[in-house]
Amino acid sequence: MSAPTAATEIEPRGAWVVVWACFTALAVIFGVAYSFAALFEPLQQQFQATRADVSLLFGLSGLIYFLLGAGAGLAADRFGPRAVTSAGMVCIAGGLLAASFAPSLTGVVAAYGIGVGVGIGLVYTPAIACVQPWFTRRRGLAAGLASAGIGAGTLAVPLLVAALIDGLDWRSTLRLLAGGVLLLGLTATLALRRAPAATAGARAVAGTALGPALRSPAFLWLYAMCVLASPGMFVPFAHASAAARDLGIDEVRAVGLVGLIGIGSLSGRFIIGALADRIGRGITLTLMQASLGLSFVLWSLAGSYAAMAVFALWMGLSYGGIVSLMPALVMDFFGARAVSSIIGVLYTGAAFGNLAGPFVAGAVFDRFGSYQGVIWGCLALSALATLAAVRAVAPATRR
Repeated sequence: MSAPTAATEIEPRGAWVVVWACFTALAVIFGVAYSFAALFEPLQQQFQATRADVSLLFGLSGLIYFLLGAGAGLAADRFGPRAVTSAGMVCIAGGLLAASFAPSLTGVVAAYGIGVGVGIGLVYTPAIACVQPWFTRRRGLAAGLASAGIGAGTLAVPLLVAALIDGLDWRSTLRLLAGGVLLLGLTATLALRRAPAATAGARAVAGTALGPALRSPAFLWLYAMCVLASPGMFVPFAHASAAARDLGIDEVRAVGLVGLIGIGSLSGRFIIGALADRIGRGITLTLMQASLGLSFVLWSLAGSYAAMAVFALWMGLSYGGIVSLMPALVMDFFGARAVSSIIGVLYTGAAFGNLAGPFVAGAVFDRFGSYQGVIWGCLALSALATLAAVRAVAPATRR
């Protein structure tokens, strides 16, 4: 019998099962998260709420799941990804179910924000970090394929939710969504397992411990990038559909903009991940961060559905590339020893931008009746994030 090839030894066949399980889990959780675009108008109408108030639904869940990522990463490093992520799916379903019975917007925000936020926090970091140690040569491609689940969920689930709300109502839709999370989400998380390279046995797992990694210049610059980039990443998910409705665009096409962000994100994760393996993951991350900022110039000029659609695709492509590359870079820089924990701490940098960005955008619109100030603020922050990315991936910084 012939000896196995180096590629087979480095990347065992079971690794791709983990990739597709991660893809499905991320599609479920972020499909739920970005269905906020379809819920925005029904909640605003039923509770006579401002855009800033409704935006708290999206912002609170994002704040919680990004902050919780650090603890979830530590738990996954200790107990394995399967148990932690499966508990997360149960929390998401419980939050959706509780929100469907809430009598006030405050109750909806609390149930959805806490339940869905905690659930996504328990799933996201352990699932995406689970993939990296399985791969060496094609780590960028694997990370792109796995995180493409975010784009797929963003494309499909908000449109499905919008159709269900149109045929039923938002409360019944949340109950159906909870059942789907339990069925599809748990099936995916039960297939996640830790790679041999990330399992301590006779020898210590290779890589940098959590403490030294968090004190390194490379990590600190990556963290700065996350903090600065997060408003520009999440404001469009919360407000692009509302901005489209302000232009007179119908509800289906307005919510469809989130789906177009998903299409762009899906393309970014497949294409950019593979490209990064060829030209370098660091330089590709920097280029995608610059591209994200430039996309806001188009939003500022948009006066039609076509322009908003191109913005959504461009922004999604850039966002997808960034998110797919960050876990792979963490593995490149620090190894498998504490990869889940490091990624979890890194993602806390996006927490307050996810909360403050959409809320401030809603407050600015409520005050001035325009998103122009928000758009140019996102562009400026993205420019600073690009500079932080340049420093993070510089060879001297990594050393």
